[in-house]
Amino acid sequence: MPPEIAALIDKPILLIALLFVGAMIGIYVERFVAWPNRQKWRRRKGWGRKGELKAGPWMPKHDRLPEKVPDAADQLRTVMNADFMAQALLNKSEARLFKAIDKMVLEMRPGWQVMAQVSLGEILRSADKDAYACINSKRVDLLIVDDECRPLHAIEYQGGAHFKGAHATAARDAVKKEALRRAGIGYVEVVGGEMSPAELRQVVVKLVQNAAA
Repeated sequence: MPPEIAALIDKPILLIALLFVGAMIGIYVERFVAWPNRQKWRRRKGWGRKGELKAGPWMPKHDRLPEKVPDAADQLRTVMNADFMAQALLNKSEARLFKAIDKMVLEMRPGWQVMAQVSLGEILRSADKDAYACINSKRVDLLIVDDECRPLHAIEYQGGAHFKGAHATAARDAVKKEALRRAGIGYVEVVGGEMSPAELRQVVVKLVQNAAA
């Protein structure tokens, strides 16, 4: 046995220390050699530099942050760069119907009014935000209100243009009609060219009588 080894055996503490140092050097050498392969594996599995997972199909997807809502200053700048033109609130057929119904209602109930193009969001409310959003931007052509401006009956004019895209139109009308029904507001449709003045008067008289009852 070499004398150097024999000397180490005679000193067990020194031998243990040397073995420990050798083991540590071996561990660090192994880590140093394996580091490039470890980095490749982490990138392949989707890990970031600091150990965090990168976005991928295994990560929960977050909704995009809402775009900034234009404030009043933004809206003003946009409006100042645009041109606007006035347009009639009602077309000619709707205007004739409005004048006829308004005259009939005032004859029977002087304190009542007929209003045009009324937003459902202004005359209906609901604790269900989703349901309210469904009707908020919808309008009715004409609305009969009493002397306290309470909505009584909605009147929809169905002209020729109204039946373009009949399926979508019918769906929108069904939404309005159901929401009004649930609020206790009447709903009637007047089809252009299919109702005589006498028939229109009968409809209006019935609406007024039912509302006043």
